[in-house]
Amino acid sequence: MSDFVKSLALAASGLNAQSARMRIIAENLANADSTGKTAGEDPYRRRIPTFESVFNRELEGSEVKVGRVTYDMSAFEQRYEPGHPAADTNGYVLYPNVNSLIEAMDMREAQRTYEANLNVVTSTRQMIGQTIDILRR
Repeated sequence: MSDFVKSLALAASGLNAQSARMRIIAENLANADSTGKTAGEDPYRRRIPTFESVFNRELEGSEVKVGRVTYDMSAFEQRYEPGHPAADTNGYVLYPNVNSLIEAMDMREAQRTYEANLNVVTSTRQMIGQTIDILRR
């Protein structure tokens, strides 16, 4: 297998992993204000993607894969809203443990990593094209 194909395959694994990470972050942001429907019901719990390195013998390199998606077990936010359907007997409503600022920073990091892998794909494609041009001469 050529080094060009190996490079493309390894970069593609990074693209897939970061794409999955961005989907999970988007889900966290979309549910940042989702409460339970009734009193005592837990709201949405923040999800955290994990990654694992998997050695690919054919590529002679390590690919990145999305591992288990875990849950952030930090405390939920409590807000005093006695009229809310999910309010407890004291008038407090549990809100998700999603911090929009942290999610935005994670999204930016995932986006930059995705772009770096995309640059590897673009550069490799350009090198393949240049190699073909040289061989045609």
